[in-house]
Amino acid sequence: MSIEAFDIAVVGGGLHGLSAALHLARAGRRVTVIERRWTGRHASGATAAGVRTLNRDIAEVPISLEAMAMWHRIAEIVGDDCGFHARGQVNVAERDEHMPALLQREAKMRALGHSHEELVDAKELRRLVPALSPHCVGALVARRDGAADPHRTILAFRRACEAEGVVIAEGCGVEAVDRQGPDWLLACGDRRFRAPVVVNAAGAWAARLAALFGDDIALGVRASMMIVTERLAPLLDPVVSVVGRALSFKQSDQGTLVIGGGLQGAADLDRESSTVNFSELAKGARASSDLFPAVHGVRIARCWTGIEAQTRDRLPVIGASPNAPGLFHAFGFSGHGFQLVPVVGSILAELVVEGHTRREIAAFAPQRLMQARAAA
Repeated sequence: MSIEAFDIAVVGGGLHGLSAALHLARAGRRVTVIERRWTGRHASGATAAGVRTLNRDIAEVPISLEAMAMWHRIAEIVGDDCGFHARGQVNVAERDEHMPALLQREAKMRALGHSHEELVDAKELRRLVPALSPHCVGALVARRDGAADPHRTILAFRRACEAEGVVIAEGCGVEAVDRQGPDWLLACGDRRFRAPVVVNAAGAWAARLAALFGDDIALGVRASMMIVTERLAPLLDPVVSVVGRALSFKQSDQGTLVIGGGLQGAADLDRESSTVNFSELAKGARASSDLFPAVHGVRIARCWTGIEAQTRDRLPVIGASPNAPGLFHAFGFSGHGFQLVPVVGSILAELVVEGHTRREIAAFAPQRLMQARAAA
């Protein structure tokens, strides 16, 4: 059996795997992406594709702001604008008692030297989102945020990878790994791949892959649900969320409303499938009609859910394995990884090529989710 040899094997053909492969190939490395099904099959293909710096965890803010700058020139990076529109993201306060939390958040950001989150009153909120219910009293706004087209983004990253010589191996699940001198040998059905460096971007299955290399990383799973409605006349420009409710609400270029917010269905890792919980999903529909009276009676065209990894602190795992030489992890984005895609690929390229990164990633170290090994 012949062995396919590369400098780097990226396991997982979602957006983070494709971004890592692209940046590594541009650094002069021979790269393959090994994907059990097809590129974008799970979380990347099921995302609402929010491009959001607003209300990020403090640890994520520096890389999120860098990623936002990259999104504003995404066509230069991948040859397509990915359907990205910077029409803002708005976190709405429905009542006066919701405003102190937004005031506190804005003050905290400014104390850290960040000015991308701005508090607005009811008048400015009404100007930004005229269709919003008049009972809302204010909001926190990030005006350079927005949303993109997930499938267009997947295709753009894939095409950019292929243009750089990345070999994409689909229908290839990693079943076993072995150490051969300085290299890792990956067994994938009737194919074998050899590389000194492996990037684990396997999403919800990343802990299982990590375990093959000896890394025991605690990882949960989520199955965020989405609703898409029939097409409507233009209703709003920004992406809208609301304090205290699970709602993310936007309108696509086609006029459909895309409604999410983290409401959860059920996921089955073994079957690689997820199911919608309609009683939970109804909460998103109810919140939408509460905030936007014009959507009362609008027909739902379809709904879906996808499978994604979730860490206990909701922060991703980005960094080198402490146990397996040449293994690097990038997973566990916990429902908010889409916006980080371009910068995470760049971080991984730095880690692999230079052995370190200039970015602040200590909070994302895999060790924080690993059980301490018992003394021998």
